[in-house]
Amino acid sequence: MKLNGSEILIECLKEQGVDTIFGFPGGAVLNIYDALYKHRDEITHILTSHEQGAAHAADGYARATGKVGVCIATSGPGATNLVTGIATAMMDSVPMVAITANVTLPLLGRDSFQEVDIAGITMPITKHNYIVKDVGELARTVREAFRIAREGRPGPVLIDITKDVTAAVCDYEKKLPKIRPTATVSAEMLRLDEAIQMIHESRQPYVFVGGGAILADCSEELLEFVETIDAPVCDSLMGKGAFPGDHPHYTGMLGMHGTKTSNLGVTNCDLLIVLGSRFSDRVIGNAEKFAANAKILQIDIDPAEINKNIGADYAIVGNLKDILAELNRKLPRLSHQKWMAEIAMNKQSYSLAYDESTLTGPYVIEELSKLDDGSFVIATDVGQHQMWTAQYYKFRSPRTLLTSGGLGTMGYGLGAAIGAQVGCPDKHVFNIAGDGCFRMNLNELATAVRHQIPVVEIILNNHVLGMVRQWQTLFYEGHYSSTTLSDGVDFVKIARGFGCEALAVTKREEVGPALRRAIASKRPFVLDCQIGMDDSVWPMVAPGAAISDIIIGK
Repeated sequence: MKLNGSEILIECLKEQGVDTIFGFPGGAVLNIYDALYKHRDEITHILTSHEQGAAHAADGYARATGKVGVCIATSGPGATNLVTGIATAMMDSVPMVAITANVTLPLLGRDSFQEVDIAGITMPITKHNYIVKDVGELARTVREAFRIAREGRPGPVLIDITKDVTAAVCDYEKKLPKIRPTATVSAEMLRLDEAIQMIHESRQPYVFVGGGAILADCSEELLEFVETIDAPVCDSLMGKGAFPGDHPHYTGMLGMHGTKTSNLGVTNCDLLIVLGSRFSDRVIGNAEKFAANAKILQIDIDPAEINKNIGADYAIVGNLKDILAELNRKLPRLSHQKWMAEIAMNKQSYSLAYDESTLTGPYVIEELSKLDDGSFVIATDVGQHQMWTAQYYKFRSPRTLLTSGGLGTMGYGLGAAIGAQVGCPDKHVFNIAGDGCFRMNLNELATAVRHQIPVVEIILNNHVLGMVRQWQTLFYEGHYSSTTLSDGVDFVKIARGFGCEALAVTKREEVGPALRRAIASKRPFVLDCQIGMDDSVWPMVAPGAAISDIIIGK
């Protein structure tokens, strides 16, 4: 069958099971949009307000569903507007395919109108990327891009297609993706005996769960493993939801804004079992003092993560789900009664606390968590509200927290929430943002209204760049340089101008009714929650300090 390049692209996307694309049209990509129009009953296109919003929406769609997210943009500035979203996906190992069009082949390299070397620009922030200059290579490239995005440690792949390729005609033959079965026995499986011996010999084991556990879809195996070895569990920001946040063995997040129980527990344990984590600097603090009394057993699918930031005494490279299943099969049920009693006492002594006399971010987040009936997906932007969400929300299942952990992208959350809501129409999706983050991509409210995507935007509005101000208070003698946002912007009026429902929340007693009203509306809804400008995230570990050196706060 002879098809032009744009039609081949659409057919290949259908082969891969793509049902949704997030994007923004332009001159170089018009042929593709014409093909999308013809296949609009098979692939839904969500027109965003900005290409960055499209990239974040594809990312949120991928995180919430486990599928590959797809975004599309035109050449030049359209393509470069995807860069932050692609880098976000790369840092957090999100499977995504970004499709851009470029000028025609004769115009490449001539500084043509809206020409940019997007493949060169994105080379450091993609698993792989392509520029397609021959229509005969297009189908193979698309299929390979999706395979690379999914396999091993997931990540983004970029396909740049010259405009003449989108119009050129060649033969197309349908090929469905081959299912690649996971090997049940591998060389790594034969190396479990030493790991099992380390677990047997430990008297004070601790399990640290990272985002790799979400990607491996191993929550059931993880729960069985923890209960089998009778160990406390902490997680990274990216690992939230892999292990139930309301389980007795769970002690909270580890690191700079982790709980005192988790930080002291990891400091005092004799075996740290690390599952799918890259040992971020925000987790480990002072590397020389991190888990100094412990042997470290690290399990990760990416060999590049072994011994990169923290040296492992023993490491296993492979699929976390398979490895945990095999460990569960081989390990007897263990008991660490004394250690678990110590951890339980610390949890009681060092529980999180906040000012209960006024409206605060933690209170809003706790009230939202109480309403969660298992149908909530939470996106966040980046800053204090992100850390409060990690501390106070009880994430009970995977793929329910969408947040930029690695790149720390302000403005990420609203686009991600839109993508998640499109991918999971039966869920209630919220974005928790600070007012600084909300300003960056608030134009995506128009996207939500245009497509009637019922996301709820919760703004914890302190009229400052809260996390930066907190650092200025602690480490810069209160020099509040360019962090105050007291400019009289009314987010409720702005939201209503976009066509959203909106409410201002100024008192604690207003929070519950406002949240229930937003959920019941089934429309895009904005809650502007006014909190104090000097509310801070506690506990905190100062940069460069050991994670056991914890600042509790006022």
